[in-house]
Amino acid sequence: MSARHEPPKFEKTDFHCPYCGIHARQYWQYAFYAPDFATRPEHLETLRVAYCNACKEYSVWRKGKIIDPLSSTAPMPPDDMPDDMRQDYLEARDIVGRSPRAAAALLRLSLQKLMPHLDERGKDLNDDIASLVRKGLPEKIQKGLDSLRVIGNNAVHPGQIDLKDDPATATALFELLNMIVDVMIAQPKRVDEIYAKVPVSAKEAIEKRDRPGGGAA
Repeated sequence: MSARHEPPKFEKTDFHCPYCGIHARQYWQYAFYAPDFATRPEHLETLRVAYCNACKEYSVWRKGKIIDPLSSTAPMPPDDMPDDMRQDYLEARDIVGRSPRAAAALLRLSLQKLMPHLDERGKDLNDDIASLVRKGLPEKIQKGLDSLRVIGNNAVHPGQIDLKDDPATATALFELLNMIVDVMIAQPKRVDEIYAKVPVSAKEAIEKRDRPGGGAA
């Protein structure tokens, strides 16, 4: 099983199944049509089906796009995602199969709502990211934030990035936003929870060590 989320993609031989959610082998077949039993069936060029080796269900594709099932296979939001951005994330997840551009725009809005939780204004993403960089934001996270900012923005305002036929790129943005939430919110939260269990005497020694001219803990 793949650890990385692989969204359904036309003629790809393995991805996370839209039915069972398992990363599994997919076997592609043509759909056939015959008006009656006396007519030799002919395959339909625009209609294909993918058979999932895990759950034995078929997904149906027309002209390279999945038409059944319409349920999303984008990853669910992490538990630590703030509620005000979770709503936009879930809406984006519901529509990514039908409109990757709209989903990317909602993810950008979700990212903007994350900024106040990081003590930023949440008005201008570019300014907020620059402020976080000045505060010591890791370069890898800065790249992730800028990727979401640029791609989500160009999904609304025509530019160099066009997602109208690329649900795989849009789905990658879900993973990226989840990673950002994990690094910026979930991990510091876990560290605080662990530090809260440190004895008071040890914390006082640490604070003394970190003060100018302080001694070792």
